Amino acid sequence: MAHQFHKRGREGVRKIQNSKFKIQNYSSTPSFLVFPLTFFLVFGLVACGGKSPPASQQNTAGSSNQDSNLTFFDVTLEQADEVGRPIWKVKAKTAKYTKEKQIGQAESPYGELYQDGKVVYQIKADVADIEQDGKQLFLKGKIFAIDPSNGIVLQGNELEWRPKEDLLIVRKQINGNHKQLQAVAQEARVKTREQRMEFSGGVVANSTDPQMQVRTEHLIWNIKEEKLIGDRPLQIDRYKDNKISDRGKGNSAEVNLKTKIATIQQNAQLELLDPPMQIASNSMTWNMNAETVTTNSPTRMFQRAENVTVTANQGEMKIPQKTVYLTGNVNAVGQRRQSLRSNTLTWYLDNKLVEAQGNVIYRQVDPPLNFAGETAVGNLQTENIVVKGGSSSGRVVTEIIPQERANR
Repeated sequence: MAHQFHKRGREGVRKIQNSKFKIQNYSSTPSFLVFPLTFFLVFGLVACGGKSPPASQQNTAGSSNQDSNLTFFDVTLEQADEVGRPIWKVKAKTAKYTKEKQIGQAESPYGELYQDGKVVYQIKADVADIEQDGKQLFLKGKIFAIDPSNGIVLQGNELEWRPKEDLLIVRKQINGNHKQLQAVAQEARVKTREQRMEFSGGVVANSTDPQMQVRTEHLIWNIKEEKLIGDRPLQIDRYKDNKISDRGKGNSAEVNLKTKIATIQQNAQLELLDPPMQIASNSMTWNMNAETVTTNSPTRMFQRAENVTVTANQGEMKIPQKTVYLTGNVNAVGQRRQSLRSNTLTWYLDNKLVEAQGNVIYRQVDPPLNFAGETAVGNLQTENIVVKGGSSSGRVVTEIIPQERANR
């Protein structure tokens, strides 16, 4: 380590200029023990970057204040693991050394984080406070972390690298950017080996293809698998021409960004704007590319314009065709409590037409009557239903309910 000292006038002020300083720490050697003892002895006699204190102040100032004022130029901070592989390397134009923090404020720091001897993230900042204890690296300031393998950029105000845990943490007003996803949150945790990132705290994630937005408190991004996993209540907004077209909600969900399929679980809901439809189920699959919705558990569909509600064991909706297919214990109910039960039902929303098959029972309140047959076709809202075919005789069974009985 070479140092150049220059005297200035009679005051004998001494200053380091362009001294190259390399700090190397290994897990078996405590940080900064590599400093030559003579280095501290020399600086115990002078103040860095200012005039010598008066004689009355020299004894009171002490060496601790002098330590906190040391300034280094072209600093390199390195750390290696037990076998000598690098786990981080940070360079800075200037850095102020403090005994407590080991390295204090650094100007224009730039560095690399390593896992298994390979660079996993590049880090940079305008100004940052740097701390390191041989096991972890801390940076505070306006920090950028870049994954050179996939182009992910994380921006935040605090960074922590825990190489033994394979964990990179970026905190405080996170902004993540990638060609596939952009996200804001309070914290991001990255498992570099697994290529897994967890966002938490006010998460808002935007995808360009499919064009959608996810809002939740905790979101997992499996980068290699191109999947988003939400294990907390979340909302998914689907966009067309920069306007919301559909909105999904649920207690948990998985979105495959490659296939553009979202699976929503537990209290799953989907609200469509065109056609105006609400779909609720405990589990649904939403194919944003094909624009279909499939439910394999009991489902409820509500059509606001006609005020018609249909329940069934499972269902499927083709959104562009505005057609719904329902199977198993189908029950359609209109605004005036008229109902149509069947094994299966096809619902054409544009034509306001229903086609029911299997064990059909149609009931209406005014006038009170029942029809039973094998098939039914018609408009449930206008109560214009044609029932055909009986189970045994091939005839429609009609029951006219007397008014007195109906009013009971």
